[in-house]
Amino acid sequence: MAVKIRLQRHGKKNFAFFHIVVADSRAPRDGKFIEQIGSYNPNTNPATIILDGEKALAWLNVGAQPTLTARRILSYEGVLLRKHLAEGVAKGALTEAQADAKFAAWKAERDQKIAAKKTGIKNDEIAKAKAAKAAEAQVNEARAKAIAAKKAEAEEAARKAAEEAAAAAPAEEAAAE
Repeated sequence: MAVKIRLQRHGKKNFAFFHIVVADSRAPRDGKFIEQIGSYNPNTNPATIILDGEKALAWLNVGAQPTLTARRILSYEGVLLRKHLAEGVAKGALTEAQADAKFAAWKAERDQKIAAKKTGIKNDEIAKAKAAKAAEAQVNEARAKAIAAKKAEAEEAARKAAEEAAAAAPAEEAAAE
């Protein structure tokens, strides 16, 4: 039996999320599986991945083959690096302490990159909000100027009408006499 680590689609149309499962390669995509080892939600930014690394590593060690997407997720989470380091320890190329130190350094760097991405996204949102507020202020200022101009024009027209009425009133009185 060929065992695969793959994604099982859930969710609704245009808003999918996935379970990371270990399944027989002959089983349908969303059908029977052996074990669920995590979940993947690409709808968030950055994507949310919940993975039981120990179970994934155990399945890889007994021969389960990940699909391309599952391989990328396992690599992103460091499972493939841990497998690689464990093979190096088994061959005697490095000690367990060295392997743990390399993995810890890699994980710290990865966590730093993720934090930087989240900070960048948050800063972009703040910058967009500031730009929108500035654009709204410009529009409001332009509207206020237009209203003031219209009001001044109306006042000028009323003043002229009053002046014409005042000038016409003495002429009417003279004509009436």
